[in-house]
Amino acid sequence: MTPPLEDNTRMYQEAAAAPAVIRTQLVANRERVEKLGQALRNLRPRAVVTCARGSSDNAATFARYLIETRAGTLTSSLAPSVSSVYEAKADLHGTVLFAISQSGASPDLLASVAMARQMGALIVALVNVESSPLAQAADHTIPLCAGVEKSVAATKTFIATLTAIVHVVASWTHDFELLRALEQAPGALEQAWKLDWSAAAFHLQPATNMYVVARGIGLGIAQEAALKLKETCALHAEAFSAAEVKHGPMALVRKGFPVMMLAQHDEAHGSIEALATDFAGRGADVMLAGATSTATVLALPALAAHAVIEPILLIQSFYRLANALALARGCDPDSPPHLRKVTETV
Repeated sequence: MTPPLEDNTRMYQEAAAAPAVIRTQLVANRERVEKLGQALRNLRPRAVVTCARGSSDNAATFARYLIETRAGTLTSSLAPSVSSVYEAKADLHGTVLFAISQSGASPDLLASVAMARQMGALIVALVNVESSPLAQAADHTIPLCAGVEKSVAATKTFIATLTAIVHVVASWTHDFELLRALEQAPGALEQAWKLDWSAAAFHLQPATNMYVVARGIGLGIAQEAALKLKETCALHAEAFSAAEVKHGPMALVRKGFPVMMLAQHDEAHGSIEALATDFAGRGADVMLAGATSTATVLALPALAAHAVIEPILLIQSFYRLANALALARGCDPDSPPHLRKVTETV
């Protein structure tokens, strides 16, 4: 069977729709987000807890760094099995639970929400299906507004989750500079989608293992990229912080080992550039987006924007690469083996 053209896959079409989704989302959610921002300022939570799986959990990593650096509030992940399997309870009085899901129907997530409510948490749902059990169980629901996503690989819903998180945190902290930057995100996403990362596909087509490296607010995007490489391209990719990769994983980096590095222009930027030079010195095949590269590093084009928005633009450019790479490796990015669109874990 002839493989589909790059722009005929559902993954391509859905990822390309992200800018329109975000335009709709920002308008539709304005009042909801302002109300939630006020509620968070009134509550002054002692901690934020996130609960999610898969791509949604990668978005939760993004949320953790954003909330801790912008709102100064301790943020941690709640493992769903604590409630659904171990039936344990934690003291969540005075905290906020951010439950993140596309479907809003997974039993383990719903068990965590029920426990958190019982133990005193304010429940915030970031969910794509507004009629879902999760949306009904929340004190505040922020719809992702992504519409139907048919490809197993989440793309526009992931980006919509990131922008919803940014919207909430910027409203909560009255960060008007970030709110203005978010308003410009749809146009920037359109430009990011057009950037040519095809040179990376040439490097990665024969690969069997690789690292995706970022730091700080970009780490969740690296986690998402690594997940998509496994899902859609049958390529074993592991995500690491630029700091953590030096503690053990660096031992695997030898001549020709592929490393994709993603950088945003904030306090972590210098460490990414320095590490790229280190990797290249070890003979690694380094692909770098968002930072200055040397002659021994493959530069991937990236747009300059607010440091919080840049990782969102990077993952948009990456999605187009992942779709093309999957096809080049003989994979169907819309229907990865052994996976379903909605995974209901207990």
